[in-house]
Amino acid sequence: MNTREHSEMKLRGNKDVSYLGYSIDQMIIDFMKEQDIPGLTLAIVQAPYIPRVVGYGLSDVKEKRLASVNTMWPVGDISQAFCAVAIMQLFEDGLLDLNESIKKYIDDIPESWEAIKVIDLLHHASGLPDYHESMEFKAIIDLLKAEPLHFQPGEAVEKVATNFLLLSEIVERVSHQSYHDFVMDRQIYYLNLKHTGFYEDLNQFYHEDISKTEFLHQLFKKDGNYVDPTEIAKSYNKDEEEIDIQKITSLRGYHDIWASAQDISFWDIGLAGGILIHELENRQKVYKAWHLPNGQEVPGVAGWQFYKHRGLMDIKGSIEGYSSFLSRFTDPQELVCVTLLANKENIDFTNLGRKIAAAFGDLLSTNYDDNQLYLMEGQFSVEETVKRLEQELQKREIPLFAKFDHAKNAKQVHMQLRPTTVLVFGSPQVGTNLMIEDQSIALALPLKIAVWEDENGCTWLAFEKTVKMAEHYGLSEHPIIIKMQKLLEDIVYVAANLYERG
Repeated sequence: MNTREHSEMKLRGNKDVSYLGYSIDQMIIDFMKEQDIPGLTLAIVQAPYIPRVVGYGLSDVKEKRLASVNTMWPVGDISQAFCAVAIMQLFEDGLLDLNESIKKYIDDIPESWEAIKVIDLLHHASGLPDYHESMEFKAIIDLLKAEPLHFQPGEAVEKVATNFLLLSEIVERVSHQSYHDFVMDRQIYYLNLKHTGFYEDLNQFYHEDISKTEFLHQLFKKDGNYVDPTEIAKSYNKDEEEIDIQKITSLRGYHDIWASAQDISFWDIGLAGGILIHELENRQKVYKAWHLPNGQEVPGVAGWQFYKHRGLMDIKGSIEGYSSFLSRFTDPQELVCVTLLANKENIDFTNLGRKIAAAFGDLLSTNYDDNQLYLMEGQFSVEETVKRLEQELQKREIPLFAKFDHAKNAKQVHMQLRPTTVLVFGSPQVGTNLMIEDQSIALALPLKIAVWEDENGCTWLAFEKTVKMAEHYGLSEHPIIIKMQKLLEDIVYVAANLYERG
């Protein structure tokens, strides 16, 4: 190889895995402190490697177990993707037609459900009502059949567990295997995932019963099975009672998989290529935007959500006591995946995951100041995003004081600007309490959220981090400032994302 050829080669990875002056470790430690997260495991894929898998904090605070590479967590919404893969495998086997009525595969459904197609279930576009309790399949059908569809199949989107219960039932009836066995055979065993399974499989993994030893973690000295053991993550409610892990992972096809972060990364590599779903066009049925009959684009399938920057897609959610996140940038120049699993509910890892990815690939950064601003890429146009923001403010009864359409203003002075809108809003009572502390903070109030379209057609939502804003006034630790940050994050999340949390 000559010198010129060598200099033009793209280097794989970077020893400096930091972003805007913060190492990944520091970003995670700070985030865990801010969000009061007991334990977390991170896994990074930078194709074709998994260069980092690391645990932080405790997977079980009562037994003082460390979060580790082998810690198994309930992966929540990521379970939907396993179910979607199972359906597409049957489709590639020629045993299933995605555009057929579900009646063809489940003959004992109510007549009012017969217009629902298999693809509608994958799209969360069936209109079916939701269920949340662990019951036998027939009991659930009997419970829901009297309730009307929420909309005509294929005409809207509403993420409900019922869609994936029916998909998992179709897997059983078409494959003549239990859903558990089909997924184990075709995905978990096939990929040799050693720390992945269902709730009923957890007792098959070696994890030390520390009640049997005088000191923590001593059995490895006598039994090689306990060298580098598997830990089962646990979570506790505010009364310090252990959360029932069977209950929270009993929604078949929807919230039923347990896995380590590293195994989720292995599995995602199998999905990104042609290992689990062989044909590209079939994989795109699981992770490519589609359109409603009215022409509206739907940037989500089977729990996955799709964005425009570098082919970003993610799947995330929360169940009682736990949160999960998996993102993938599919850019040809830099394929990076980030998995984050933790034992605290209602944690949104979107912003953190983006910064972690940026530490591994400069192309994946937001290109804005993530230290000063809270940024989130949205799935909708600027116009639609602004409408969603306005609806959320109205729902929360937060007064909207002004809306500035900067692109429209630019036209009036014969200039061009990509869509850029700022909403100004707030609560006089809340703002007044801060101004009583320091009237000069009036310069930073009321609150603002900006929405714009960048040169690549991506929609961004941003606001100045309230703690950063309040530093100038000596109020960064004021309780109102902390609550403001959480409020703004929640409002931005709803406006930016197709699916609600959970």
